[in-house]
Parts: sequence; C-alpha cells; structure tokens
Amino acid sequence: MKIERGVPLARMTTIGTGGPARAVARPRTLQELEDALRVAVGEGLELVVIGLGSNVLAADAGVDALVVRLEGELAAAEAHEGVLAAGGGATNAVCLHRARTAGLGGFEFACAIPGTAGGGVRMNAGAYGRDWRDVLVRALVVSAEGSGWLRPHELGLSYRHSAVRPGHVVAQVEYRLEPSTPDAIRATVADLVARRKATQPTNKRTFGSVFKNPPGELGAGALLERCGLKGHRIGGAVISPKHANFVENADGATSADCLALIAEARRRAREQFGVELEREVVFLGELG
Repeated sequence: MKIERGVPLARMTTIGTGGPARAVARPRTLQELEDALRVAVGEGLELVVIGLGSNVLAADAGVDALVVRLEGELAAAEAHEGVLAAGGGATNAVCLHRARTAGLGGFEFACAIPGTAGGGVRMNAGAYGRDWRDVLVRALVVSAEGSGWLRPHELGLSYRHSAVRPGHVVAQVEYRLEPSTPDAIRATVADLVARRKATQPTNKRTFGSVFKNPPGELGAGALLERCGLKGHRIGGAVISPKHANFVENADGATSADCLALIAEARRRAREQFGVELEREVVFLGELG
C-alpha cells in the first residue's frame, strides 16, 4: 500500500478547501487498513478517516495526520438474505443501488446523504425522519488496539453522534433492510431527491449541514434564515441563499472564510435567539 505525502485536502473534500495532509493512505483490504494504523502509530500521527469528504472542514495550513480513504473491498457492497453488507468506504449511492437491485427497502432516506457507510455510523447520519440506528445491525470497528463487531447500543448512537472515537475506523457495516420492489424504491428515492433539490444547494460545493438542529420548533436553517444570514458572504464563501444551514464555496473560498461564516452564524443565533448552535461539520487541523 502506497503512502502519499502532502496531498491537498481541497482535492478530497466536497467544500474544496484545505491544505496538505502529512500523509494519505488508501487501504483496499482489512490487512492494508491494519498496515495504515501501524504507520500512524509508528510516525506518531493522528489517524483521520475521510469518506467522500463531506461533513469536514480542513485547515488551510494543512493537517498533521494520516488521512485514510477506504477503497477496494472496503468500499464495496453486497446484499444477501435481507442483509446489506458494505465496506466502511462504500458510498450511500452504491449501497442504495445494491439494495434496490435486491428488492430491499428502508435505506432510501440515505439518498439525501452524500457520504459513506462508515461515515453514517460515525455520526449516526440521518434524513427525513430516519437514521443509521433504524437500519444498522452491526459495524466492524478497527483500531491500533484491535478490532471488533459492535451493535447499535454498543456504538452509542444518538442524534448525529456515536461513541466511535478518533483513531477508530468503521471498516465494515451490516444493514438489516425490509422486502420491497425496485419500482417502489425508485419512486421513493425520486420523491426524496426532488424534495432535496427544491430546498438544498445540491449543485454547489458545500460540506453539507453546518449545524445540528437545536431543540425546539425551529431547525438550524430556519433559525439562521430569521437571523438574516441567507446570502451573507465572507471572502469566497457564502451562506447559501437556498438554505441557511449550508455554506457554499462560491469563488475560491478558503477554510478561514468558511470558519468566519460559521462563527458569525453562531454569534447571531446566540444574540438574537439565545440558542447555542452545535456544529455538525467536523474540523480537521488547527481551525481555532
């Protein structure tokens, strides 16, 4: 397995910002993943997993870590007897396609989440009233200390949260889905995709939702819209005119531009509504 050095994270993130990673590994098997973990330990580097590069903001100065992207068999998916088995790097789109072909429903909500199976476990991703807790059977979590299969209650899944710790990698995932038909699945996905396109900037470079929804009637997007933040711009980054809980890379944005918008959004939410918004996006490197 080749270890790359100094790879710009702007190439690996959906927002398109971020400086170089100290090292990048792309393991294709469990053995190669274990090799990557040994490299991280040997070089004294933090290990960071990036799936499709959504939900992360990397520092412009770079990240002093070994960044891992799962590929090969660790990014494949296969359905058998009602169970969808996927590598942690399998995209939600690939998983949904395999499920539809096998006539397995219940994973349609993931069409709105531009991520991977492992990322979904790590943050208990969700959309349209469902999340990973609803479909997950177990996940194989690998670390330098060892590996093991964990059930949802052992993973501590709650709203946009899990107990998966830094340096631990969700290498494989199993979903329990329900019988359906390809046509029914296709129709549900078409409806959800249309709803998403109508309300979110799906054709722009973003890292997905910035903040978790706070308790109460107003979601983060509605709250920030009432703060007058739609279209607010700093440098090359802008709060989406379509949905105020998204930051767009409008014109050569830096991570510092995005960070400044995030800070301004939190400040206004606190001052105008007394709400302390909690980030959903994960920071990598020194971002203050």
